[in-house]
Amino acid sequence: MRTTLDFSPLFRSSIGFDRVLDALEAASRVETIDNWPPYDTVKTGEHDYRITMAVAGFSQDDLTITQEQNMLMVSGQKAGEDTGQYLHRGMTERPFQRRFELADHVKVIGASLVNGLLAIDLKRETPEEMKPRKIEIAAGEALPKVETKQIEADKQAA
Repeated sequence: MRTTLDFSPLFRSSIGFDRVLDALEAASRVETIDNWPPYDTVKTGEHDYRITMAVAGFSQDDLTITQEQNMLMVSGQKAGEDTGQYLHRGMTERPFQRRFELADHVKVIGASLVNGLLAIDLKRETPEEMKPRKIEIAAGEALPKVETKQIEADKQAA
Protein backbone atom coordinates (compact mmCIF):
# COMPACT_ATOMS: atom_id res chain seq x y z
CA MET A 1 0.00 0.00 0.00
CA ARG A 2 1.34 3.39 -0.95
CA THR A 3 0.76 6.49 1.11
CA THR A 4 1.00 9.96 -0.38
CA LEU A 5 1.70 12.95 1.77
CA ASP A 6 -0.01 16.32 1.39
CA PHE A 7 2.54 19.14 1.60
CA SER A 8 0.07 21.95 0.87
CA PRO A 9 -0.08 23.17 4.52
CA LEU A 10 3.70 23.62 4.41
CA PHE A 11 3.44 25.70 1.23
CA ARG A 12 1.00 28.03 2.99
CA SER A 13 3.12 28.56 6.10
CA SER A 14 6.67 28.68 4.71
CA ILE A 15 8.48 31.17 2.55
CA GLY A 16 11.57 30.41 0.52
CA PHE A 17 11.47 26.63 1.00
CA ASP A 18 9.85 25.89 -2.36
CA ARG A 19 12.81 23.82 -3.62
CA VAL A 20 12.89 21.65 -0.50
CA LEU A 21 9.16 21.03 -0.59
CA ASP A 22 9.27 20.28 -4.32
CA ALA A 23 12.04 17.74 -3.66
CA LEU A 24 9.93 16.09 -0.94
CA GLU A 25 6.96 15.88 -3.30
CA ALA A 26 9.15 14.44 -6.07
CA ALA A 27 10.58 11.86 -3.67
CA SER A 28 7.09 10.76 -2.69
CA ARG A 29 6.17 10.28 -6.39
CA VAL A 30 9.01 7.86 -7.14
CA GLU A 31 7.47 4.95 -8.99
CA THR A 32 10.14 2.27 -9.25
CA ILE A 33 13.61 2.17 -7.87
CA ASP A 34 16.23 1.13 -10.40
CA ASN A 35 19.29 -0.15 -8.58
CA TRP A 36 21.48 -0.25 -11.65
CA PRO A 37 24.22 0.77 -11.86
CA PRO A 38 25.13 0.51 -8.18
CA TYR A 39 26.77 3.54 -6.61
CA ASP A 40 28.25 4.86 -3.36
CA THR A 41 28.08 8.41 -2.03
CA VAL A 42 30.92 9.38 0.31
CA LYS A 43 31.69 12.57 2.22
CA THR A 44 35.45 12.98 1.73
CA GLY A 45 35.92 16.29 3.54
CA GLU A 46 34.04 19.11 5.22
CA HIS A 47 32.71 20.38 1.88
CA ASP A 48 33.82 17.56 -0.45
CA TYR A 49 31.83 14.57 -1.72
CA ARG A 50 32.41 11.68 -4.14
CA ILE A 51 29.95 9.54 -6.05
CA THR A 52 31.42 6.22 -7.22
CA MET A 53 29.43 4.20 -9.77
CA ALA A 54 30.17 0.66 -10.96
CA VAL A 55 30.00 0.92 -14.77
CA ALA A 56 31.89 -2.18 -15.86
CA GLY A 57 31.94 -2.60 -19.62
CA PHE A 58 31.42 1.12 -20.36
CA SER A 59 34.23 3.27 -21.75
CA GLN A 60 34.67 7.04 -21.37
CA ASP A 61 33.03 7.52 -24.77
CA ASP A 62 29.94 5.58 -23.63
CA LEU A 63 29.34 7.79 -20.55
CA THR A 64 27.93 11.31 -20.28
CA ILE A 65 27.90 13.50 -17.17
CA THR A 66 25.86 16.72 -17.19
CA GLN A 67 24.96 19.23 -14.49
CA GLU A 68 21.99 21.57 -14.88
CA GLN A 69 21.41 23.88 -11.93
CA ASN A 70 20.94 21.49 -8.99
CA MET A 71 20.62 18.26 -10.97
CA LEU A 72 23.52 15.93 -11.82
CA MET A 73 22.75 13.38 -14.52
CA VAL A 74 24.97 10.42 -15.38
CA SER A 75 23.99 8.38 -18.42
CA GLY A 76 25.58 5.56 -20.34
CA GLN A 77 24.92 3.84 -23.62
CA LYS A 78 27.10 1.35 -25.48
CA ALA A 79 28.17 2.64 -28.87
CA GLY A 80 28.12 -0.58 -30.90
CA GLU A 81 26.07 -3.75 -30.98
CA ASP A 82 27.86 -6.91 -29.92
CA THR A 83 26.97 -9.60 -32.44
CA GLY A 84 28.47 -12.52 -30.51
CA GLN A 85 26.39 -15.60 -29.68
CA TYR A 86 26.02 -15.69 -25.91
CA LEU A 87 25.38 -18.87 -23.99
CA HIS A 88 24.87 -16.80 -20.83
CA ARG A 89 24.86 -13.01 -20.51
CA GLY A 90 25.21 -11.96 -16.88
CA MET A 91 26.94 -8.61 -17.38
CA THR A 92 24.39 -6.06 -18.39
CA GLU A 93 25.34 -3.29 -20.77
CA ARG A 94 21.91 -1.75 -21.03
CA PRO A 95 21.56 2.01 -21.32
CA PHE A 96 21.07 3.82 -18.03
CA GLN A 97 20.37 7.26 -16.66
CA ARG A 98 20.95 8.09 -13.01
CA ARG A 99 19.96 11.47 -11.51
CA PHE A 100 21.27 13.08 -8.35
CA GLU A 101 19.63 16.10 -6.73
CA LEU A 102 22.39 18.49 -5.58
CA ALA A 103 22.15 21.09 -2.84
CA ASP A 104 22.68 24.75 -3.64
CA HIS A 105 26.26 25.72 -4.51
CA VAL A 106 27.46 22.12 -5.05
CA LYS A 107 29.62 21.88 -8.17
CA VAL A 108 31.22 18.97 -10.03
CA ILE A 109 34.98 19.46 -9.89
CA GLY A 110 36.10 16.33 -11.75
CA ALA A 111 35.38 12.79 -12.88
CA SER A 112 37.54 9.75 -13.60
CA LEU A 113 37.01 6.20 -14.85
CA VAL A 114 39.38 3.58 -13.44
CA ASN A 115 38.87 -0.20 -13.50
CA GLY A 116 35.15 0.08 -14.27
CA LEU A 117 34.48 2.58 -11.47
CA LEU A 118 33.31 6.09 -12.38
CA ALA A 119 34.28 8.57 -9.65
CA ILE A 120 32.64 12.00 -9.64
CA ASP A 121 34.08 14.56 -7.22
CA LEU A 122 31.80 17.30 -5.89
CA LYS A 123 32.47 20.39 -3.79
CA ARG A 124 30.17 22.78 -1.96
CA GLU A 125 31.42 26.32 -2.56
CA THR A 126 29.53 28.94 -0.55
CA PRO A 127 29.72 32.36 -2.23
CA GLU A 128 31.47 35.11 -0.27
CA GLU A 129 28.30 37.18 0.07
CA MET A 130 26.57 34.24 1.82
CA LYS A 131 29.35 33.55 4.31
CA PRO A 132 29.03 35.02 7.81
CA ARG A 133 30.98 38.23 8.28
CA LYS A 134 31.93 40.23 11.32
CA ILE A 135 30.65 43.80 11.56
CA GLU A 136 33.08 46.20 13.22
CA ILE A 137 31.68 48.49 15.90
CA ALA A 138 32.93 52.07 15.61
CA ALA A 139 34.32 53.64 18.77
CA GLY A 140 34.09 57.32 19.57
CA GLU A 141 31.23 59.67 18.85
CA ALA A 142 27.73 58.37 18.69
CA LEU A 143 25.80 58.72 15.50
CA PRO A 144 23.80 61.96 15.28
CA LYS A 145 20.27 61.59 16.50
CA VAL A 146 17.67 61.88 13.80
CA GLU A 147 14.94 64.33 14.67
CA THR A 148 11.47 62.99 14.07
CA LYS A 149 8.77 65.34 12.91
CA GLN A 150 5.12 64.84 13.61
CA ILE A 151 2.56 65.94 11.12
CA GLU A 152 -0.42 67.66 12.67
CA ALA A 153 -3.79 67.02 11.13
CA ASP A 154 -7.02 68.86 11.66
CA LYS A 155 -9.26 67.03 14.02
CA GLN A 156 -12.71 66.33 12.69
CA ALA A 157 -15.74 65.45 14.73
CA ALA A 158 -17.04 61.99 14.17
